[in-house]
Amino acid sequence: YTITDVPPWYLCILLGIQHFLTAMGGLVAIPLILSKELCLQHDLLTQSHLISTIFFVSGICTLLQVLFGVRLPIIQGGTFAFLTPTLAMLSLPKWKCPAWTQNATLVNASSPEFIEVWQTRMREVQGAIIVASCFQIFVGFSGLIGFLMRFIGPLTIAPTITLVALPLFDSAGDEAGQHWGIAFMTISFIVLFSQYLKDVPVPLPSYQRGKKCHLSPVYLFQIFPVLLGLSLSWLLCYVLTVTDVLPADPTAYGHLARTDTRGDVLSQAPWFRLPYPGQWGVPTVSLAGIFGILAGVISSMLESVGDYYACARLSGAPPPPKHAISRGIGVEGIGCLLAGAWGTGNGTTSYSENVGALGITKVGSRMVIIAGACAMLLSGIFGKVGAMLASIPTPVIGGMFLVMFGVITAVGISNLQYTDMNSSRNIFIFGFSVFSGLTVPNWASKNSTLLETGIIQLDQVIQVLLTTGMFVGGLLGFILDNTIPGTQEERGLLAWKNSHKGEADNSQLISEVYDLPFGIGTKYCTVSWFRYLPTCP
Repeated sequence: YTITDVPPWYLCILLGIQHFLTAMGGLVAIPLILSKELCLQHDLLTQSHLISTIFFVSGICTLLQVLFGVRLPIIQGGTFAFLTPTLAMLSLPKWKCPAWTQNATLVNASSPEFIEVWQTRMREVQGAIIVASCFQIFVGFSGLIGFLMRFIGPLTIAPTITLVALPLFDSAGDEAGQHWGIAFMTISFIVLFSQYLKDVPVPLPSYQRGKKCHLSPVYLFQIFPVLLGLSLSWLLCYVLTVTDVLPADPTAYGHLARTDTRGDVLSQAPWFRLPYPGQWGVPTVSLAGIFGILAGVISSMLESVGDYYACARLSGAPPPPKHAISRGIGVEGIGCLLAGAWGTGNGTTSYSENVGALGITKVGSRMVIIAGACAMLLSGIFGKVGAMLASIPTPVIGGMFLVMFGVITAVGISNLQYTDMNSSRNIFIFGFSVFSGLTVPNWASKNSTLLETGIIQLDQVIQVLLTTGMFVGGLLGFILDNTIPGTQEERGLLAWKNSHKGEADNSQLISEVYDLPFGIGTKYCTVSWFRYLPTCP
């Protein structure tokens, strides 16, 4: 199925749910990582509300992107690019969690005092995301992104994306370290399904008019490796909990692998809960947060442009023209604005994992993604879904993190395939950028007093930017790549452009795929000055 085809309705629903499940790992991971810095690690009910909210907003953003944005079959969801600066912002002395919130016995999740503690932090994050998203809307709808792409090549993108995941080794290790046995089991399952068994078909009963009921091969392991791995580990944790193999004493090693440590969330969570904008109060704004999140916005824009080209290639569409890319980035900015207003604690970006799923399933239809977006909206409204996902045992999540963050790091490095890696210039730029992106934030977080200028706002800006690895690494990569002499070929710009150009297709196919829906701009609203807008063909 190519991009404009419409598969049978039952296939649309099944494949749509599969896209939702593919994105689910990343969507669930973000609120779970944030909850610690928001002082919420002992309030599972609020964690489940955050998961529901991020599902709901991702559904809205996906619909906007597929219908009015770049119009490619691409899922929108939370992004790790925003996570790094958010964690840097929440680690400022002003937002450090009070000691009593770390102690499960002292936390009363319904007390006004506790609610105020986490909501002030959440509102601060929301405000920063809302303001930073306005920059993205401007860059998209003004057509600036085309201008910026001239200076940004693989040597800027590789360190930026690599440093999105590398600094998270700490949180992945903490979660997995709650029980290394369970974590390794989760990893083994995911690796077994996604790498060793990916070409093994599973015969499943299916029905077709001509053939009636028959068995048809389905590559289950290839499609659902993370989901199957998580479910099996979760099931095993449940068996070990029921048989009391895992310790019941809260201080003992491995206690958090029990499934009943988070058990009461399911019973407490409401069946239906509609997330709404401003549900945690009116967002507040501070300079430090905005600058940090801006670094995240820029890197998520770069990643999205790469995703658009990859997605077009895999879904059998011509490469996206400039006006479609501008519109896509603009709509993504609107998505971040909505995510900030609803309070997911994160922005939205295009999901690389789902672009990968397109390559595996060979179904590039838009209708499938629309069905997936509806599945997200529904699971965001059903409160029990978020509660169920918030109750996954900690080491199982840790195992999933190890695999996921490893893949994100490798995706960043894979951008170097376009450059000449025999060139000492390129080896220096990449190595220096990545190493500095790990060293500088580590030093800055330990020696924040040495960076004080006396102006509180400026101190916070410097602190957040210098503790965000992807900002440090990406900026160094950008400056060095554009100032050290090197040929276009050596810098990888030629191969990069050619891989993204593909064969120039006829303009009719381009307009069929990338023009706005419902005849906007072709039948209706055909004003002569529209063609001067960067977002119109």
